[in-house]
Amino acid sequence: MSYAIIGFGNIGRALAKAFARNSIEVTVATTRDPESFAADAAAIGPKILPGTLAEAVEADIIFLAVRFQSHRDVAKALPSWQGKIIVDVTNARGVNPKDLAGQPSSKAIAQIYTGARLVKGFNHLPAAILEQDPVEHGGTRVVFLASDDDGAVDQISALAENIGFAPIKLGGLSEGGLLVQSFGSSWGQLVFQHLVKFG
Repeated sequence: MSYAIIGFGNIGRALAKAFARNSIEVTVATTRDPESFAADAAAIGPKILPGTLAEAVEADIIFLAVRFQSHRDVAKALPSWQGKIIVDVTNARGVNPKDLAGQPSSKAIAQIYTGARLVKGFNHLPAAILEQDPVEHGGTRVVFLASDDDGAVDQISALAENIGFAPIKLGGLSEGGLLVQSFGSSWGQLVFQHLVKFG
C-alpha cells in the first residue's frame, strides 16, 4: 500500500510527522516544485519523500490536505480517481453554504474526484495538536472518520491505528461528516474536540 499527502502546509506537515514517527513512507506534494519544500520534508524524517503532484496521485491512499478552495485544481491531476482512497482533510470554512448545494463539503469533493472512495477525517484537530505524539496521559488521541464506503473507512481506521491514533467511526458523510466539517461561519459539533481514548 502506498501513501501520499497533497498539501504541505500546517496540516500536511502534521500528518507527515505522524507517518515519520512510525517509519512509514509517504510522498508529500504540492502544486510547486518539490525542491522548494525538500528541506522541510527531510527535516521531518527520511521516510517523508517530496514529490510532484503527478507522483503523489499514483498512491493508493491520498490525504487531501489543501485549502478547500484548491481541491478542484488537484482533481485535474487525474482523469479518473477510480480505486483511490481519498482522505478529505479539508475544511470549508468561509465557503458559502450555497456553493455546496446544501450537502456536506465531503460530498461535494466526492463528486469532483470521480471514482474515488472518500473518507472524511483528521480535520477536526488544529495542526499544533495533530502533529504531537498521540499518546497522551496513558491514552491515545482520537481521530474521527466518516464515509459512505465501509471498506474504505475500515482501511483508514487501520491506518490511523498504525500511525498511533484511536479512530472512531461516525457513520456516513451526510450524518457523521457533518459533525466534523466546517462551512460558512459554522463548525461541526466535534470540530476542536480533543479526546483521548483509554483502554
